[in-house]
Amino acid sequence: MNRDYPLEKVRNFGIIAHIDAGKTTTSERILYYTGESHKIGEVHDGNTTTDWMEQERERGITITAAAITCFWNPTYMGKDVSYKHRFNIIDTPGHIDFTVEVKRSLRVLDGAVVVFDGVAGVEPQSETNWRYAEEGHVPRICFINKLDRTGASFEKSFASIIDRLTPHAVRMQIPIGAEENFKGVVDLLKMKAMYSEGDMGQIVREDEIPAEYLEEAKKYRALLIEKIVEQDDAAMTAYLDGKEPSFDELKKILRKATIANKLVPVFTGTALKNKGVQLVLDGVVDYLPSPLDIPPIKGIDPNTGKEVIRHASDSEPFSALAFKLQNDPFVGQLTFFRVYSGTIESGSYIYNASTGNRERLGRIVRLQANEREEVKKVYAGEIAAAVGIKEARTSHTFSDEEHPIILDKIVFPEPVISLKIEPKTKADQEKMGFALKRLSDEDPTFRIKSDAETGETVIMGMGELHLEIIVDRMKREFGVEANVGKPQVAYKETITMEAEAENKYIKQSGGKGQYGHVKITIRPMQPVVEGEKVAKNVKRYAEFEFIDSTKGGVIPQEFIPAVEKGVKEGMERGVVAGYKLVNISCELTFGSYHDVDSSEIAYKIAGSMALQDAAKRARPVILEPIMKVEVVVPEKFMGDVAGHLSSKRGQIENMGDRGMNKVITAKVPLSEMFGYVTTLRSMSEGRASSTMEFAQYDIVPPNIEKLIAESRK
Repeated sequence: MNRDYPLEKVRNFGIIAHIDAGKTTTSERILYYTGESHKIGEVHDGNTTTDWMEQERERGITITAAAITCFWNPTYMGKDVSYKHRFNIIDTPGHIDFTVEVKRSLRVLDGAVVVFDGVAGVEPQSETNWRYAEEGHVPRICFINKLDRTGASFEKSFASIIDRLTPHAVRMQIPIGAEENFKGVVDLLKMKAMYSEGDMGQIVREDEIPAEYLEEAKKYRALLIEKIVEQDDAAMTAYLDGKEPSFDELKKILRKATIANKLVPVFTGTALKNKGVQLVLDGVVDYLPSPLDIPPIKGIDPNTGKEVIRHASDSEPFSALAFKLQNDPFVGQLTFFRVYSGTIESGSYIYNASTGNRERLGRIVRLQANEREEVKKVYAGEIAAAVGIKEARTSHTFSDEEHPIILDKIVFPEPVISLKIEPKTKADQEKMGFALKRLSDEDPTFRIKSDAETGETVIMGMGELHLEIIVDRMKREFGVEANVGKPQVAYKETITMEAEAENKYIKQSGGKGQYGHVKITIRPMQPVVEGEKVAKNVKRYAEFEFIDSTKGGVIPQEFIPAVEKGVKEGMERGVVAGYKLVNISCELTFGSYHDVDSSEIAYKIAGSMALQDAAKRARPVILEPIMKVEVVVPEKFMGDVAGHLSSKRGQIENMGDRGMNKVITAKVPLSEMFGYVTTLRSMSEGRASSTMEFAQYDIVPPNIEKLIAESRK
C-alpha cells in the first residue's frame, strides 16, 4: 500500500489566535470549502465541528485542540485535481488557561495561520502564541479577520503586527471597502480584485481593480516587491536594473523567505461573512512548508547518547512524537502522534523509546475533530491517532526498535493556581482517583498532589476556568461528584544566598543500624545558557541542579542517587510556609560511610535533613505568580480602573488606544486577581473586558510573606 499523497503536497499547520479572534469560525469555513462538511457550523449556534466538547459548545470557546484532515485544490488551479493538497489542521484554543494546547500543537506542526481580530489587532494571547511559534521556528502567515465589524481597520491591525510582533510582515492584499461596506480584496501580486460570491462565498471571482484603489494598490505592491527581492541577490540585482521578477519567481522567493521565517505574508477578510478564506488556503499551499521543506528532526540515541537525525522520508527508520492524549468515550484513550520518518501499520508493535517498552498498535485513526476514519498505515509527515496504547504519555517518542531515537520533550508551563477537592460520596472516592489520573495524563499543565499534613487532594492548573472545566469533565465524562474549595495561589519558595549544612543520620536499635553522612552547599541556581555543555558530575532539571563533587569514594557511588532523592524530598516541604523550594543548585561536597550500617534510606534522610537545615540559613523567600493583565475600557472609566489595579499591588506598564477604547497593560500578583472580572464589570457598567496570562514569579513583599506564613500555620 503506497501513500495516497506525495509529501510535497502535504501541509501540517495550526490555526492560532487570541480568544474571540475567529479561529473556530475560520476552521468551519475551511471544512466547508474543502468539502469535508456540507453545512457551516457557527460558534454562536453551538454546532461547530472542531468545538465538539459539551463545555466548548456551552461557553462558545475552544478548550481542546481539534485535529482535522481535509483536501484543498488551489482556486487558481480551477478543476485540475492533480494540484490537490492534503491539509492536516489543528484548531487550537485562544484562552490562556488552555495555552498547553497551543504549545504542544506548534511542536509538531510545520506552519501556522495566525488569526487577528480586525478591530483589536494584536492582543495578549496573540503575543504569547507568536512567542511559542518563534521558539519552535514555525513559519507563519497572518489572517486579519472580522473586517466587516464596526471599528475594523486593516491598516491599524497590520501596524500592530509590525509594532508588537515582527517587522517582517508583508501585505499580500488590501481591503476593498471597510466595516459593513467590505466587499473583497486586492491581490497585490496578481494586481487583481478578488471577490467571494455565492450563498456561502464559495465562488471566488477575479476582476479588475476598482479605479479608486488603483494608486494605493500600486504603492503597496511596490513595497511588497522590494521586500521580496531583498531576500534574493540575483532578483535584487535584476530589480535594480529595472527588471521585475516574474509572478512565479516572486512567489518562489516569498515561499523560501516565509519558510526561513524572514517574511510573514498577511491576508485579510471576514470568515463569518465568507470572504477571503479560500485565498488564505491558497497562501497555505504557496507559502507554508511541506514536511520536505523543514530541517530534519534531531534526537538522541538512548543507547549511545549521540545525536541522530531523521529525514522526512518513508524509507528512513520510523520515528514519531506523541503530543496529545485524549479520552474518547467510545474507544478509550487516543494517542495523537506526528510521524517524522518511516511508516507504521495498524496491528504491528510500536516501540516507545522513552520507556523502552513495546505495545501492540491495535488501530490507527485519522480525525476530523471527534469523527474517526480508520487507516491501515501512516507515512512520514502525517498526523494520526493510535487507539489503545496504554503507557504512552505526552512527549514520548515512538521509534524503530533497531534504530531507537528520543526526540526533545515539549516543555510545559508550571501551574499557578490550586484548589482542594474531595469526593461527595464513598462511591465517588475510587472513581475520582481514576478520573484525575486520566485527566492529568491528557493535560501536562494539570497536576494532582496529596497534602501530606491533611491527606486532602489538591489539584493545580493554569487558571480558575481551567480547573472549573476539569471538575466539570470529571462529572460528565466519569460520573464523579466532588466538593471543591476556593482557588489558592500556587506559591513557591527559593533561597537568595549560599549556605552549607552537614548531617549525620545514625540510628542503632539492636542488629543492623542506619548510617548516612553528607555535607552539602546550596546556592541560587543560575539561568541555563542554551547550548552550554553540562559537566558529567552535574544533573540538571527545570528548577533544580545536583552536583556531585565528592572525591575518592567518601560516599559509595550507589548511594549518591539516594542523597539526590532526599534533597528533592526536602525541597518539596519548603522552609518558610511549606511551599515547594525551587531554583536551587545543590552541591554534595563531602560525607562518609559505614561498611555495615550505610543504606539508601539513611543517605536519603541525611540529604533531606541537610537541605532543610541549609535552606533555613540561605535567606529563604516566598515567590508569587505575577500576571500580565490587559484591560480594554471606555475612556471615562480609565482613571478608576487604573487606580483600582494600582491598589492591587499592580504596576501599570502601558496605556494606549484601541479603536474607541483605552487599553491598560499592567503586572499584578495573581493573589489580588480573584473575582476581578466581576468587579471590573460593576466599575464600568459592564463595558470593560480583561485578559490575564502568567508573566513570571517574583519575591513576595515582607508584609505579605508574613501573612502567607501565618495562614499556613
